[in-house]
Amino acid sequence: MAHSQEIRDKVYRLYVFERRSLVIAAMMAEVAFSTARRWKESDRQKGNDWDKMRAANLMATGGLEDVSRSILSGFLVQYQATIDELSLNKDLSHEQKVDLLASLADAFNKTVAASRKVLPETDQLATVLDVINKLTAFIQERYPQHLAVFVEVLEPFGQEIQKSYS
Repeated sequence: MAHSQEIRDKVYRLYVFERRSLVIAAMMAEVAFSTARRWKESDRQKGNDWDKMRAANLMATGGLEDVSRSILSGFLVQYQATIDELSLNKDLSHEQKVDLLASLADAFNKTVAASRKVLPETDQLATVLDVINKLTAFIQERYPQHLAVFVEVLEPFGQEIQKSYS
């Protein structure tokens, strides 16, 4: 089904200017995530990189703190996209998902540690996210059969955390 330019522009606006995840932007515009991802990639190949525009828009208001927030925010968007992808990927075993989640958790911890130096106010959020990472590791180790459900619940919970600590 072909979508109007207006719908495509809405996805772009939600993603770039309102800083919604691509998954959420697609849902709000009532298009498939794969369609939104295709539009984003197509535009990137044509020289309109949505991620760069998103970062530039955030940084336009200035300051090192804004840049740091943009970097951390961009990482968290990618983190969430990876979690979403893992939850949907049926080709990976639970063990492979555990390994990928552990690697993702390590990257997350390093990113938060680096941002903490520039943004001391992120300590509170870092503590919350550390608890989430520890819960993830606990479930992976002791209840791997529940990992898929946990990943499914983690996405909307992450949005609640973001609202509370933004």
